[in-house]
Parts: sequence; C-alpha cells; structure tokens
Amino acid sequence: MTQITKMIVIHSQNILPSDIAMKIYGSKADVMVKETCFGVLITGEQEAVDNLVREIRKLDPYGIFVKERGILPGNPYRCRANRGGGARPGFHQMEYEDSLLPWIGAGLRALEAGEVPRPRAARRKLDVEKLREIAIYGM
Repeated sequence: MTQITKMIVIHSQNILPSDIAMKIYGSKADVMVKETCFGVLITGEQEAVDNLVREIRKLDPYGIFVKERGILPGNPYRCRANRGGGARPGFHQMEYEDSLLPWIGAGLRALEAGEVPRPRAARRKLDVEKLREIAIYGM
C-alpha cells in the first residue's frame, strides 16, 4: 500500500483547521493528522486519505483546496532543525498559491452559477518607434 500526504488548504469563512481535524478524528480512519497555519496535513494509505478528502471538500467546495505533498512528514530534507532554520523548501510557492485561492474559489462559484467569462480583447504590441520615443524622451 502507498502512503501519501495531502495538504488541505482552507479559505473558508465558516471552517477552521480544528473543525477538519475533528472530522478526521471522528472518522476513525487510520491516518496521521497535523494542523498547520494554512489547514491540515493528512498522511496515510491512499484510499483512506482520498476518501477523507472527498468528505472534507463537501464542507465547503469553494473554500477548501487540496494538494498532494511530495515529501512525507519527518523527512530530514524538509525539517528546519536539520537544515539550519529558514523557510522549508516550497514554502514560498505555497504562500503564493495560497494568495490565489480566493480568486479560484470565486471563479468556481461563478461557473457553477452559470456565468461565462467574457473573452478578453487582444492586446496590441507596442510599436518600436513609440518605445524608442519613450526611452529617449520619457512619457
């Protein structure tokens, strides 16, 4: 059996990491749970983790996002104690992705409500002569 870790990232007005952790504990699934600043990590057999994730996403489909973690918890490569401190590898990417989630949630809500995005007008390229004029004389 394959062990996996999934990160559950929460951008919900109504749900806290502790709510999700309690739901997981209540399921009595054979998984390891860790609350984090962005949500919850779940580690266990793939089938058990996937089943839990499906149930958890039902709590707030537009505010709960899931990402598979490539490295299991406890790996010395990830541990700050072994690395001499600083941000964990991938932290800044996760922080950036986290900033986009409210927009993604809003887009998912809009799509479900039947809104269709308008096509954007094609942007024209800046004329080379105009660029030279700006570079030489300013705007």
